[in-house]
Parts: sequence; structure tokens; C-alpha cells
Amino acid sequence: MKNAKILLMMAAAPAVMNAQFGAPAPATNTTAATQLPLSGRSGQSGSAAATQSPIPGATTSVNTLNTNIQVTGPYSGSASSTTKAPFSAKLTLKEAIERGLSYNLGAVGLTAAVRQSQGQARSSRSALLPNLNGTFRENLQTENLQALGFRLPLLPALIGPFAYFDLRATLNQTVLDITALNNYRASKEIVAANEEAVKDARDTIVLAVGGSYLQCIAAKARVDSERAQIETADAVYKQTADRRRAGLAAQIEVNQALVKAQTEKQRLATLQNDLSRQKINLARLTGLPPNDNYEIADNVGFSAPPVLSVDDAVKQALDSRPDLKSAVAQLRAAERSRSAARAERLPSLAFSGDIGEIGPRFNQGLSTYTISGTLKIPIWQGGRAEGDIEQSQAALDQRKAELEDAKGRIESDVRNAYLDLQAAASQIDLARNNQDVARETLRLTREKFDAGISDSVEVTQADETLASANLDYITALFAHNLAKLSLARALGGAENRVTDYLKVQPAPAAPTGPGAPSHEF
Repeated sequence: MKNAKILLMMAAAPAVMNAQFGAPAPATNTTAATQLPLSGRSGQSGSAAATQSPIPGATTSVNTLNTNIQVTGPYSGSASSTTKAPFSAKLTLKEAIERGLSYNLGAVGLTAAVRQSQGQARSSRSALLPNLNGTFRENLQTENLQALGFRLPLLPALIGPFAYFDLRATLNQTVLDITALNNYRASKEIVAANEEAVKDARDTIVLAVGGSYLQCIAAKARVDSERAQIETADAVYKQTADRRRAGLAAQIEVNQALVKAQTEKQRLATLQNDLSRQKINLARLTGLPPNDNYEIADNVGFSAPPVLSVDDAVKQALDSRPDLKSAVAQLRAAERSRSAARAERLPSLAFSGDIGEIGPRFNQGLSTYTISGTLKIPIWQGGRAEGDIEQSQAALDQRKAELEDAKGRIESDVRNAYLDLQAAASQIDLARNNQDVARETLRLTREKFDAGISDSVEVTQADETLASANLDYITALFAHNLAKLSLARALGGAENRVTDYLKVQPAPAAPTGPGAPSHEF
């Protein structure tokens, strides 16, 4: 029995010494399924959305809509753009959108996410490709033979010290690993999903920047309108004062005209403050310095909405929206991840080999090599495969729910944009008519006042009616253009639709004199 034990240990000794002398251990498959996060949606919670709500209560204004553009999260910020793209201090709508697409933080962050996922895909692919490494070892060691079981006469218990070197190249190659293969396929789907998410972010940026630019145009139009009201109020005050000196008007009329002129000047200061704030907000979206020291160079007038039925628009959106394509890619990634988890129960095959020189000195080295193949058959892994399958199935179920939600959200985006467009179109028609009536009323009232058969109170009231009509038209036109921009975003590919949906033209000079803005800003 003792001799048998010695022979068994001597047979095992070459394997032990082979490992000590640098030969690779047989390759084993320890690949586990890549576990995706539960939700496939981007970690960025920012958004841009046009909102339209009714103004409650009774009002003398025909404006019944409260329209706004809300930008949150990373889309409300940007990286500096002026160092790489010089700025002329005149910002057109096209340039604003281009700067937003290049420097807005929403696009910057998702572009970085694409690069990160591409790197992860390359890392996953490395498990399927050959791995070649080189090593050089210089050893000095002693060995206790009795500890290894060699207790033979005339054989010393301790041998050494002896030195040797080992210069070796090692190659490992996976031949068959279904889990690693599906992990790589899942990572490629994640790359595709992130690339579509970048396209969706660009649509969001077009809405955010375009909507903010429209807000600046509307704010600028209100300032121009108010300047015209100030000119009218000053003219009425001067004329009333002249009539008072001629004994044709009471002092109370002069006081009322003066209060009106001063109030309009205060209102102008407030509107100018709002314009400056809107320009600063737009600068933050486009990477410009956060100030209002630039000019809004474009005007967006009225143009008819695209001729496209709601049902056709919904179908077009479902075919082209990048966020839906991203959700589909996320679903495919989750399916690949589940397949990878299930494949953890399957055998895997790999081989490894090495070749090199080993010996006591460089001039005494001998070439050696090792080639080994490993077939791993999972029998029991403590329930790891079952746990991975359960996690991947949960992620897959979540992806399916998110895909269905994406379809519903896209349809609601399109239908809401059409509803907003219809409401704004109805209001813009009414605002135009009221503008014409108010302008005619002011003209007739001024004629009566000049003829001395009316007082300044009627002129002031007519002027306030026209001012209200002008503001109603400005608000309605902003709502109409923003609704068209929202529809472009809802359909997908917004940056290619802006010029078709919005009537862009150079900004006109500020209007002067009674009457203020016409049908265009």
C-alpha cells in the first residue's frame, strides 16, 4: 500500500511541477450572463415639452391659451461653444439649433454613453477572440521532497536551491461559449439603442432650442408693441396738454394721459426684463455665454400647418421615431441577455496552449510547449444560472412594457400636437380679426379727438384695446408655431422638418407709431 501511494504521488508530480514551471492550467469557462439594468431607458431624466393649457376665468382678452416650453434636466444646460465656433452676436434660428445639437448637454451626455457602450461591446467581444500573452519568469527556489511524499533512501529531503528561467507565449481561445456569444450580441444591441437615443435627444434639443427661440421672438414682439404704445401715449399726452393750455380740456384729462404714458414706460421695462431672461435661457441651451448681449436675427411669421391627417401622422411617427427604435433595440438586448443566462447550463469548449524556452541559463534553454482543450459541463453551480435567468427575465418583461408605453406615448404626442395646433389656429384667426377692428377703432377715435368731439379717455381706451389685440396675436402666433414645432418633434427627424414647418425670415425693424405690429411679428 505504501509503494502504491508513492507511485501515485510520483505520477501526480509532473502536473504539479508543470504548473510551477509556468505551463498554463487548463482553460475553464466562468462566463456569466451580463445582467442589464431593470429599465432600458436612459439615466438622463431631462426633457423638453410644449405645454398648452386654458386660461381659467373671465377675461376681456380673446387669448384663452397659456402656452409655454418647458426644458428640464441636462437639456437646460450646455458646454461652451464660442471657443470652437465663433459667434457674430447675431443668432439665427438655424445657428441656434446647430449650436444646440453640438453643445447642448443632453446630446453631449448621450454621445458619451454611445462611446461607453461601444467600449463595453469590445470588451464583451474579447471573450470570443484569441487572447495572446507573453511572460518571462526568473526563479530561484528550493523544494521539500518529503512534503511531496518522496521518502526514499538516499534521496535528500531538501533539494536546491536551483534557478531557472521561463520565457513563454500563451494563447487562449474560446471555441464554443453560447453565454459569451449572447453577451456580445446583447452589447451590440445596447450600442444600437444608445445610437437611436442620441437621435431622439437631437429631436428633443430641436424642440427645446426652437421653442426657446420662439419665446424670444414673442418677447421681442411684445417689447416692440409696447414701444409703439408708448409713442401713442406720449402723443396723446402732448396733444391733451396742448388742448388744456387752449382751454379745451380739463386738467384731469392731462393727469390721466400722463399716468397712461408713465405706466406704459414701466410696462416696457418689465417686458425688456422678460426678453433679457429669455435670451439668457436660450444662450444656456446653445453654449453661448449666459448673457443677453446678442441679437435675435430671425422672425417666424404665420404659415399654414402641414397637410397630413392625424392617422397618417401617427403611422409616420411609429415608423420613424428614434425613441421607439431604441426601445426595440433594448428589447432585443434583453432577449439576448436572457439567452445568455439560459446558456449558462450548456457545455462550453475552449483550448489553450503555450510555447517557450525553459532552462537554468539562457544558453541552456530547451523549447517546450503545452496544448490543452477543456470541455466544461455545468452540473451544479449553487443556483447561479437560475438566479441569472430570473433577473434577465425581469429585465425582459420591463423592456416589453416600456416598448408598449413608447408606442402609446408617441401616439399621444402626435394627437396632442394636433389638438394644440387646432386650438392655436382658431385663436390666431380671432386675434387677426380683433386686431383689424381695434386698429380701425383707434383710427376713428383719434380722428374724433383731433376734431375736438372726443376726449383723451376714449383714445386711451381704444389704444389699450389695440394693445391687447396685438398681444393676443403675438401669443396666438407663438402658440401656433410652437405647436407645429411640437408636431415636428412628435413625428421624428425634427431638425429636417423645421424649415418646412416654420416660416423663417429676417427680423424686421421695430415698428413705430400708432398701430404697432401687423399680422406678422
